[in-house]
Amino acid sequence: MLNYLLNTQSIKKFVNMMELQNIKKILIVGGYSNSTVKTYIACLTSFKKYFYKIEIDRLTKDDIIEYLFYLIKNNYSKSTQNQHINAIKFYFEKCLGKKREYYIIERPRKEKKLPTILSKNEIQLLFSNTHNLKHLTILAVIYSCGLRISELINISLNDIDNNRMIIHIRKGKGNKDRQVQLTNQVLELLRKYYKKYLPVNYLIVGQNGGKYSTTSIQKIIKNSALKARIYKKVTPHTLRHSFATHLLENGTDIRFIQKILGHSDIKTTQIYTHVSNTHLKNIQNPSDSLNFL
Repeated sequence: MLNYLLNTQSIKKFVNMMELQNIKKILIVGGYSNSTVKTYIACLTSFKKYFYKIEIDRLTKDDIIEYLFYLIKNNYSKSTQNQHINAIKFYFEKCLGKKREYYIIERPRKEKKLPTILSKNEIQLLFSNTHNLKHLTILAVIYSCGLRISELINISLNDIDNNRMIIHIRKGKGNKDRQVQLTNQVLELLRKYYKKYLPVNYLIVGQNGGKYSTTSIQKIIKNSALKARIYKKVTPHTLRHSFATHLLENGTDIRFIQKILGHSDIKTTQIYTHVSNTHLKNIQNPSDSLNFL
């Protein structure tokens, strides 16, 4: 009897693994990014473990809501809850062929947090404390082009057009292509980088010649921020946020910023109006007429 139970559990585990592999194939064929594929598979693995005693086909909307309450009780962030909802919706609609109304769930409201922004002086300190040429090139390109980390590691040498002074960003978020500005200073930095590292395919290459890892880039910026004594929470995306905010403070039209960043909705870009200090500089603060010292 024990052997039977063990064999039954092993078979069920094997079937679940095979099913997840099939889901992964559907995601890849559907053109989803590597990060989305990993996220959805992780979410669905958790989802299936939670309902390991129940056949997924038999789950109701109430069952799924129960699972979401489980995420809330275990302090999953609202963005993570949304990732799980997206993964579950994909699974029921694309993989099981269920009707859309079957898995419509009211999404949790997103927390309205403002992004962390570095001043231009802090950006300069960050660069000045990044002494490795490859690391400096990585940070400079992310900031000067306002890139997502996934966009940087996918840039190929053919994407750089030094005649038109642009970099082509292929299949950014939402599988959209766009062009970003290549400045003279960054071009000179790229030439120095190329002479030293001689990349063949991708611009930023790892030790074995393949794509550079996102984890390594996260460590680079964290170490540079510590050396620069910047005690804010700094990530690669902080450079993108800072770039957009600095453009706005320089007087760049928000519609241009939207195109540069590759945002589908202008509302996404408008968050930078809340962190820009331009409107604050023009305010005559009544405390200026008082003495504090």
